[in-house]
Amino acid sequence: MAKYLLLKHYRGAPAAVNDVPMDHWTPEEVSAHMRYMSDFADRLEKTGEFVDGQALAPEGTWVRYDGEGRPPVTDGPFAETKDLIAGWMVIDVDSYDRAVELAGELSAAPGAGGKPLHEWLELRPFLSLPPTVTE
Repeated sequence: MAKYLLLKHYRGAPAAVNDVPMDHWTPEEVSAHMRYMSDFADRLEKTGEFVDGQALAPEGTWVRYDGEGRPPVTDGPFAETKDLIAGWMVIDVDSYDRAVELAGELSAAPGAGGKPLHEWLELRPFLSLPPTVTE
């Protein structure tokens, strides 16, 4: 099994086919989208492939260490001008091909007009340790 992170970019990714911003959707369209996401996660939970997932608020702050005895440096909030990740999901699957298959399915979540978004999702494998060599 291999773990992958699926990132739903709201801004900063290539445009979706159904590229209507969520703040222009009707409440019913938002509900349908959230229900699709929840049903998708429930189905993967039954197959043992779902690990965790969350929607994220649009606010965020970059934080950086600035040296001993100094407060952290921050940059933000930045939702108006920088990349915005709307949510994430961690899956644990048998293969890369299965991860791509699931990401493609998640990309079909409904958006404006109830039509599939065809949004781009970022699929990132978890970094694993290289095998240990013993002599």
